[in-house]
Amino acid sequence: MLRQLLQKLTGKSDPVKCSAVIVAAGSSTRMGFDKVFTDVGGEPALIRCLRTFQAAPSVDEIVVVVREDALGEAARLIKDAGLTKVTKVIRGGDTRTRSARLGTLETDRKAKLIAIQDGARPFVTVEVIEDTIAQAAVCGAAAPALPVKDTVKRVGEDGLVAETLDRSALWAVQTPQVFDGDLIRAALQKAIDDGAELTDDCAAVERLGMKVTLIPGDERNIKLTTPADLAVAKALMEEYGQ
Repeated sequence: MLRQLLQKLTGKSDPVKCSAVIVAAGSSTRMGFDKVFTDVGGEPALIRCLRTFQAAPSVDEIVVVVREDALGEAARLIKDAGLTKVTKVIRGGDTRTRSARLGTLETDRKAKLIAIQDGARPFVTVEVIEDTIAQAAVCGAAAPALPVKDTVKRVGEDGLVAETLDRSALWAVQTPQVFDGDLIRAALQKAIDDGAELTDDCAAVERLGMKVTLIPGDERNIKLTTPADLAVAKALMEEYGQ
């Protein structure tokens, strides 16, 4: 595992402790229904995601961010599931960046690192979580990613192809994305102040000129976005017995 290698290189054997923010406050417009509460293998996708973070040794606490109208249901499901690392369930903002920012403000200020995870990624593994945390402990900002398989083209406003991008330099980034706590709080606030529309949290850090280290992601760590993703989720469960 990457975590073990980094521990060997740095001489640190103790797990790095980290607070986790699970962002699940989206509108699920493309799904057509609330994706974080959809059934995945007999339980809601959000709970499946949270169970993995509960099992991750380096995660000290979990803050869950949901829509205001989902606060009661989320709190009930979390209690019924016995997820003891969840310390707070809070209302999100009107954008993903605002929701992530609100979540980071509720974490323990003593936590050196903060991991931000999409609540709609139910198949994240403990290994990916631990490896990303270990890398962030070394460099300050890290995320799992996979090489892009398809050819990607940039298209102009006229709908015509402007250029074909070099696929070898393109990576699809997943979550959790893990950062130094003070860094990500400041980066998210700066993005909000500037009115920047961001689709992930790494972008907030990149805007400050900071570098993000990518580590190998996991093909199973898909994000539930459209109904077609549920068919992929079912296939994953059948293949891996999850």
